[in-house]
Amino acid sequence: MKALGRLLRAAGYQTKAYQSAEAFLNEQDASIPGCAVFDHAMPGLNGLDVQEALLRQGIHRPIIFLTGRGTIAESVKAMKAGAVDYLTKPVHKVALLNAIKSAEERDKTQRIVEARNKVVHQKLAQLTRRERETLNLMTKGLLNKQIAGVMGVTEKTIKVHRMRVFDKMGARTLAELMRMTAEYL
Repeated sequence: MKALGRLLRAAGYQTKAYQSAEAFLNEQDASIPGCAVFDHAMPGLNGLDVQEALLRQGIHRPIIFLTGRGTIAESVKAMKAGAVDYLTKPVHKVALLNAIKSAEERDKTQRIVEARNKVVHQKLAQLTRRERETLNLMTKGLLNKQIAGVMGVTEKTIKVHRMRVFDKMGARTLAELMRMTAEYL
């Protein structure tokens, strides 16, 4: 693993090695961008065990596996659980660096999505119960008059709720609002 660390540092990466899989699980900081490179066969927990433990904790750090004796079933299991790559030793440095680049891109995209989702959750939390109900009916395609009928209020009240929903959510159009909230309603 020392050779791997030297290779990655020479390629411009910051690396951190851990004494064991357990140490990694206890010490790693999910808020720091990056990926993890695991040898499939490690003392104690193996790479698949660590991957499962991270997923149970809700940590979706991109993982690359290295193995000298992995099976097809193990590689399939790792990939289905979200591994970026499953490389066999001796690994060609270009293949490893390409896998790390893919992992970095996946991590960056995932962090952007998570940040966007957090903002949407915060905006939704600002809505009153009636505004949220209005939003839900708006995204189902109901017109103001129909929403007013469902909610038992006047059309003017719905217009006020709509205006507040757009304002609090920071959306300019119904299409934008629907894209923003599609997975939450």
